[in-house]
Amino acid sequence: MNTDESGRIVSLAEVKNILKKVEKERKELIYEQRIALDHAHKFALMPVKKTNELINDLQKIEIIKEIHAFKIADILPTTEEDVKAIFAKERFTPSETDIKNILKIIEKHYIK
Repeated sequence: MNTDESGRIVSLAEVKNILKKVEKERKELIYEQRIALDHAHKFALMPVKKTNELINDLQKIEIIKEIHAFKIADILPTTEEDVKAIFAKERFTPSETDIKNILKIIEKHYIK
């Protein structure tokens, strides 16, 4: 899970933007920041605006908490099994309808 200085959850796309800004200001990142930025470049597949739209739409599903919406937006699961894996440690399992809705929302926002 990614959080900013205030403890707010942030998406991987936001992490990428934050680290790019830091890199511009300082000219050089420390080792951990470089690794995090490299990871964000590889895995943040959507821009911040589209990621935030996805997160907002996901949170309209009753069972989706903020943390789940951010995990889903960072991972962008493409199968029902991938969605179930995100909820594997939870005390509940999303219904088949919820899983299908999650995948439809992802498909609406993320075009490969």
